[in-house]
Amino acid sequence: MSGERVLPVVVGQIVESEIIGLTHEGEGVGRYEGYTLFVHGALPGERVRAEVVSVGKSFGKARMKEMLQPSPERRAAPCPIYDSCGGCQLQHLDYPAQLHWKRRHVVDNLVRVGRLPVEGEKFEIAGFSGRSSERAPIIVHETIGMADPWRYRNKAQVPIGRGEAGLIGGFFEEGSHDIVDMEACLIQQEENEATVRAVKEAARELGITAYDRVAARGLLRHVVVRHAATTGQRMVVLVTNGRDIPHQDELVGLIRQRVPQVASIVQNVNTFRTPVVFGEHTRTLWGEDVIYDEIGGVRFAISARSFFQVNPEQTERLYQKAVEYAGLTGEETVVDAYCGIGTITLFLARHARRVYGVEIVPEAIDDARRNALINGIGNVEFAVGRAEVVLPRWQREGVSPDVIVVDPPRKGCDSALIATMLELRPARIVYVSCNPSTLARDLRLLEDGGYRTVEVQPVDMFPHTSHVECVGLLERNGTED
Repeated sequence: MSGERVLPVVVGQIVESEIIGLTHEGEGVGRYEGYTLFVHGALPGERVRAEVVSVGKSFGKARMKEMLQPSPERRAAPCPIYDSCGGCQLQHLDYPAQLHWKRRHVVDNLVRVGRLPVEGEKFEIAGFSGRSSERAPIIVHETIGMADPWRYRNKAQVPIGRGEAGLIGGFFEEGSHDIVDMEACLIQQEENEATVRAVKEAARELGITAYDRVAARGLLRHVVVRHAATTGQRMVVLVTNGRDIPHQDELVGLIRQRVPQVASIVQNVNTFRTPVVFGEHTRTLWGEDVIYDEIGGVRFAISARSFFQVNPEQTERLYQKAVEYAGLTGEETVVDAYCGIGTITLFLARHARRVYGVEIVPEAIDDARRNALINGIGNVEFAVGRAEVVLPRWQREGVSPDVIVVDPPRKGCDSALIATMLELRPARIVYVSCNPSTLARDLRLLEDGGYRTVEVQPVDMFPHTSHVECVGLLERNGTED
């Protein structure tokens, strides 16, 4: 058809390309005759020879065939399964460079998606609000990293399948649902590794069948292990395709024998043909329903399906920054939307007059109330429901928040919650985000509604991956009046 652009590449073509950036998934961004190619494993500043594997109107993908000029920031990935596992994307990038790239990723999203001015950045985007353009630019701080960015994950979630030697468990090979057996992972705490190995060995010895994802047959689907560093307790969750476990007592006995630190052995039943790990029914086979861990002196009860941050060291830094941005003097009323099991809520409660937490998952609110009792924190109130529904109800009951804290999932805040926050008009909003793109989108909406983003602090919760967490501070325009 006349007028259509003729692409300069075809599948199978070998090209040379300069790498000029990284995608949000950690792939190298290259250019060939004006056409964009994403090259897996390539880094900015490198020149590579690559084979084109797919072509689209806007970009294509390529597989690196030869390194012509390596980046000085390239390093040998220490993990022996790095090339096949999709869990880490950046082990081949020097750690300080990872931190720099993550800040850059946040900045690019604020400017490109949010149309927001950032300190030190050129800002020339058509249609940008004249009112906002006169304000001070956003300060984006350097990413807070770890002194030792290895062995940080306190939770292992291992898919189980069948290999040539029988039951195996490890990771999904990148780009597929084929399971590769794994005995070690350099970002997992060693206690998790040892526990997963023990469970796999016990299951093999007792003839427990592995789940076949194609045929939807077999019993054991996932082994999930949680390790509480401050108490030493461990929880084992067996996710099964059905309630009945052959040799259940023997299996529990072997796990207890081989993992003396285990405090809880739980079964979760998931019979659906779905990639989602957990089903709806959970029961404790042995021990306690929960294990206990601490972050920043606050104690938490963690159940099998609780959301609890996997990197406790960085979580404490993240929450401390959220409390700092909240600017609490002890007199404020605070609302914590998407409060989960009350982790941020309880941090805030130690510095505020009263904190209200809301979460749509009933089990999470049960855990939050229990955690408040465990810590003797009485100036909190929790409710089950959608934040955009519960907050107006609280307002009708006389609750007027000085600060609202949000920590939404990757999709960001519900638009109705954004509208509700703008109606409530707190002096400050603290936005905790695991997705710079939706963070930037929501900051733009809040700015258009009368707020100014003051600063954003990236935190490296997941070293060697492409993920980055952020805390942002917004102040209501005219608050100083």
